[in-house]
Amino acid sequence: MKSSSSASGISFKSQFLYLVVYVTRYLDLFWTDPTKSLWNTSFKIIFIAAQVYTVYLMLNDYKPTHDPNQDTFKVEYLVGGAAVLGLLFPYKYTPVEMLWAFSIWLEAVAILPQLFMLQRTGEAETITTHYLFALGAYRALYIPNWIWRYFAEGGYVDPVSVLAGIVQTVLYSDFFWIYYTKVLQGKKFNLPV
Repeated sequence: MKSSSSASGISFKSQFLYLVVYVTRYLDLFWTDPTKSLWNTSFKIIFIAAQVYTVYLMLNDYKPTHDPNQDTFKVEYLVGGAAVLGLLFPYKYTPVEMLWAFSIWLEAVAILPQLFMLQRTGEAETITTHYLFALGAYRALYIPNWIWRYFAEGGYVDPVSVLAGIVQTVLYSDFFWIYYTKVLQGKKFNLPV
């Protein structure tokens, strides 16, 4: 956004959902000793700060470049569904654990407004497609992590994370195919509208 001075093609709704994900997931920052894992604490703060900054830029500096008529996905359904799943399937029935589960489910679907926006417009800037690929790759890299944890932690499986991760990876699969066949081949990213 900074290099192009524009938020065109970026879904504000997806960006705001990611902010909600990070804030609800990293609430432990308020009571966890930061010296226990300075690296982990630093990354949590960086994730939240970067997302706050992105949302701030979209609400202020780049507001004229964002078209809300293109960003029309009904996020209420995503938040509501994630809230229900967070309440039904936490590891413990405590507010923090329910918010953590909510954040996992919400992250799985937070990209939907962006993908819906791409589908509505039918095209995207190359930088936007690279950004989406990076988000999808980040989630896909959880799969080897789950396998490693399964063997390293004596058969441990985190069912909420695994199921939500599978949902998120499936949502990205169509985008990955178009990214591979178009962007990596040097063609313009276009979808049939």
